[in-house]
Amino acid sequence: MDKARIMIGNTQFPVFSLNTLIIGSGAAALNAACSLHDLGVRDIAVVTEKWGGGTSNESGSDKQTYYKLSLAGDIPDSPCQMAEDLFAGGSMHGDIALVEAQNSLQAFFHLIGLGVPFPHDRYGAYVGYKTDHDPRQRATSAGPLTSHWMFKVLAREVRKKKIPVLDRHQVIALLTGGRAGGKKVIGAVALDARNLDSPSRGFVLFNAVNIILGTGGPAAMYKNTVYPPSQSGSHGMAFAAGALGNNLTESQFGLASLGFRWNLSGTYQQVIPRYFSTDRDGADPREFLNAYFPDMGTLASAIFLKGYQWPFDPRKASGYGSSLIDILVHRETVENGRRVFLDFRGNPSGAGALEDFSFECLSPEALAYLRKSGALLPTPIERLRRMNPPAIEIFRSHGIDLEREPLEIAVCAQHNNGGLKGNIWWESNVRHLFPVGEANGSHGVYRPGGSALNSGQVGSRRAALFISRRYPEKPPAAGDFLREAETQIRAHFDRAAWMVDGTGPRPEILSEALSEIQTRMSSHAGPIRNRTDIGREARKARELFDGLRTSLKVGSAQDLPGAFKVLDACLTHVVYLEAIQEYLRKEGKSRGSYIVTGEEGEIPCPGLEDKWKFSPTPPEAYVGRRILEVGWNDRGGILKRWVPIRPIPREESWFENVWGRYLKDEIVDRRPDSSKRPEKTKGGLK
Repeated sequence: MDKARIMIGNTQFPVFSLNTLIIGSGAAALNAACSLHDLGVRDIAVVTEKWGGGTSNESGSDKQTYYKLSLAGDIPDSPCQMAEDLFAGGSMHGDIALVEAQNSLQAFFHLIGLGVPFPHDRYGAYVGYKTDHDPRQRATSAGPLTSHWMFKVLAREVRKKKIPVLDRHQVIALLTGGRAGGKKVIGAVALDARNLDSPSRGFVLFNAVNIILGTGGPAAMYKNTVYPPSQSGSHGMAFAAGALGNNLTESQFGLASLGFRWNLSGTYQQVIPRYFSTDRDGADPREFLNAYFPDMGTLASAIFLKGYQWPFDPRKASGYGSSLIDILVHRETVENGRRVFLDFRGNPSGAGALEDFSFECLSPEALAYLRKSGALLPTPIERLRRMNPPAIEIFRSHGIDLEREPLEIAVCAQHNNGGLKGNIWWESNVRHLFPVGEANGSHGVYRPGGSALNSGQVGSRRAALFISRRYPEKPPAAGDFLREAETQIRAHFDRAAWMVDGTGPRPEILSEALSEIQTRMSSHAGPIRNRTDIGREARKARELFDGLRTSLKVGSAQDLPGAFKVLDACLTHVVYLEAIQEYLRKEGKSRGSYIVTGEEGEIPCPGLEDKWKFSPTPPEAYVGRRILEVGWNDRGGILKRWVPIRPIPREESWFENVWGRYLKDEIVDRRPDSSKRPEKTKGGLK
């Protein structure tokens, strides 16, 4: 990586020239860096806003899952079968499903080789268990901190390989070249947090042949979220550069704690804690679930099932299913304005409406599970201590003692199954741009728990392989880079200079704008959605973005990172709401991890108002046979197009023929994906 300085007007800027810039420091980004280095591409660097920040290093659950091909027992499995199961989740391209399945073991054993402590038995079998949407025992775990372990060993490998890391650098824009039909990334602009008060406003320029974008999911646009505070996402700058998103409608929501953000899946629910709500001041406690369940056995068994049916799923809401709990928690918090808690100190109480908890009232499945686990103990905390002690310790390490206090919860955004479009090499429609990890929208409507960790490792390795074979060239000279990128650089620098207003704009302007974005998304684009509301909120989102672009001012250069984050989150939520609105226009209904209310259908249980009626999206629906791609064009319009779902490839696998193509270096090809011509959407480009 070469460093130089260039003049634009009267201001001097540092510029780094290199083959590949990796943005982000999560498990996918770091695996991309290590893979590039292993494949001989050494002219690389990692740029990150906060080393060790983000979802990989700072998130988890009771038993954080990694999903891969089955490796133990007598249940038969194959890459094709795993691809079929990934594909069956809906709205996932078959070729990508096959790549994620076929490469899962390579990625898994790479992590084991680096030191992730995935458990095996005395014979060396990496035993598995079933996770949500998993028909086979493909799941494994290194404990509550699986992704933290992944970050830890990959970070150690980055340091070992002496890959340059530029910390405290927030990338705010991608630079592009070429024409609309052949647009490509040529670099990026970042803010160096240590030099914001300099004449250059902390601007750092990157002249890069390739960019790997591993900045995670769009966490900043939700109020109720289990994403760690250090995670914000950067989809907005990718949209601004012309990158398309796909399946943006499909996020995953589930119950999580608020004070310390953590998924409350698995054992946290299987020990059957007590749910109750209070008013905003903590008074007036109520066991609010009791009014909607016919008896304690049905309620307690639904809580138990919430453990491995953790993501909210409309298919599991009716018939007193586990996802009815998510609906009632959302109703209690968002609509009724109350606070909801889990209490592990005591069992659910009938509170006069139902009988009190007893093991005899449980379903045979729940009772057998607890008995086999040796957990037929008096209280939830004792059962949790018996079944999963680290689940208690992770909260204690963050100042929350589950043995002494209840845990405040909500239905939270947890993962975006959609994201930026990529092909089977994880390259975007903008050439030389490779979104990896959660930034890439490879998943469809449903996905097995833990498949995201596999996808991030597989996709980042695939991106590195493609770059090493097809894009390994040196970057252009700094002067040539400047001639192509100067207009874009000036525009971003001028905006930053204009935003800094020493006359004293209101200091709360950024927090107010972000609060509006987050409240809008959690209230209207979270697990509960309404057709009329979405249209109104999409218009308000666009008005907010247009207003911020023309009027956002901050008091000092130190506020610039926050200002660019708000602008990024604002554009992101504009595009996401437009995607949801387009889905509903095509008669999309409830699916995945959300319900669309206020239409024909049935209420999920007696006692709820008619406005809670919903119906599932039928498999043969228009939206079920296509994937929605959405983008932002140079004129500020929204591009929407529906593309047919690509099937799982059934290519010839005769060894001699594959070997011949491999020897001729024909495997890593530049062919575009095999999708048919996109279908035009009425009013799609506006």
